[in-house]
Amino acid sequence: MSTQRVHVVGAGLAGSEAAHFLAQRGIEVVLHEMRPQRKTEAHHTGGFAELVCSNSLKSKDPLSAPGMLKADMTRIGSLVLSAAAAAEVPGGQALAVDRDLFSAEVTRRLREHPRVKVEEGEITGPFDDGVTLIATGPLTSEALSGWIARATGADGLYFYDAIAPIVDASTIDPERSFLANRYDKGEEEAYLNCPLTEEEYNAFIGALMTAEKVTPKSFEKEKFFAGCQPIEAIAATGPESLRFGPMKPVGLTDPKTGRWPYAAVQLRPENRARTAYNLVGFQTKLKYGEQSRVFRMIPALREAEFLRLGSIHRNTYVNGPKALRPDLSLKGNPRVYLAGQITGVEGYLESAASGLLAALFIEQRLLGLPHAAPPAHTALGALLRHVTSGDPASYQPANMSFALFDPALFDGVSGQKKDQSRQRMRDQAERNFSQWWAAP
Repeated sequence: MSTQRVHVVGAGLAGSEAAHFLAQRGIEVVLHEMRPQRKTEAHHTGGFAELVCSNSLKSKDPLSAPGMLKADMTRIGSLVLSAAAAAEVPGGQALAVDRDLFSAEVTRRLREHPRVKVEEGEITGPFDDGVTLIATGPLTSEALSGWIARATGADGLYFYDAIAPIVDASTIDPERSFLANRYDKGEEEAYLNCPLTEEEYNAFIGALMTAEKVTPKSFEKEKFFAGCQPIEAIAATGPESLRFGPMKPVGLTDPKTGRWPYAAVQLRPENRARTAYNLVGFQTKLKYGEQSRVFRMIPALREAEFLRLGSIHRNTYVNGPKALRPDLSLKGNPRVYLAGQITGVEGYLESAASGLLAALFIEQRLLGLPHAAPPAHTALGALLRHVTSGDPASYQPANMSFALFDPALFDGVSGQKKDQSRQRMRDQAERNFSQWWAAP
């Protein structure tokens, strides 16, 4: 085993995953985290793997793209998924966690690991003694962002991410809400649904469109990632757009009427005690006072107390195909690796997955082994293919989805119905990954 140390900068999802993987493989790791000495615009604690935008790690459905990615990550020994299982709360088809328990579990495992040394404080560039993995996420500090921009020539790549509000469960009107999963899927009813009539919906849209919003700084141009569009940005595309997005009522039968409501807001539990709920899909950049006023127009939330209001922050990422080698190291700086949302993956699950990939490639480097990536017809391989082999001219952050898979790489998929083709893709992807992982 190599005696070289690895510096992992950032103890978010990607950094935590990478540090744990390397340490488990016998490699000495120094994990650097600037919090709590220096906070970010979105984080509130000094805990590792703190979740700020959502408490969901996406679908548990094994036939979904995120479900396939989870299968690959579990096979490798994912810390994030193991900690999520220990902190899971009801989420229907989604893997939802108690944020505090989840972060505490990840933090405990890393701080107690004999091959992980934790050092607090801001890092402004790579280290000379060993390999550096930068996994500082979308809120990379200005100094380190500057170094990355200079190293990659990717200055100006960023987008805005908006955080959804959290409401005190005791202040939600039980007479104007009902528990149900969409189409009654899942073993346990996880979502609290807040129905709106057509009149109530139209009034809400009117208030939303005229509410005062936080404006970006003069030197920053707004670039919203489609998966995190603020609800007011979605509403601006048409008065009915929210009814086909975050407020869609399909599959939600109101027990009081026996019908689907005109529109509905879904609330997902934030913790096991269900004392707090997240407004699903309600990312926003409204000013705080406006959020309270507008969101209380939702009948079930008229007396709501908001434990956290939404906010916006700048997310930084590089142009992966231009800046990164196939092993996620920087072109021109082969001893510096990137992982997480800064590479152009979007989402907690995807960030953790890229941390595993980077750690795997770093281990190969330290052992003097040739680069061996998961095949493109696996979930991890498809995600890596997007980051390192996408079109540089149109590169944008991406969630894990079937759009990242190339059907031509799978046998017997063409001409099949959607469910059949995805079943075939999943089965082949799992076999492909198992064969690759078992190879010497």
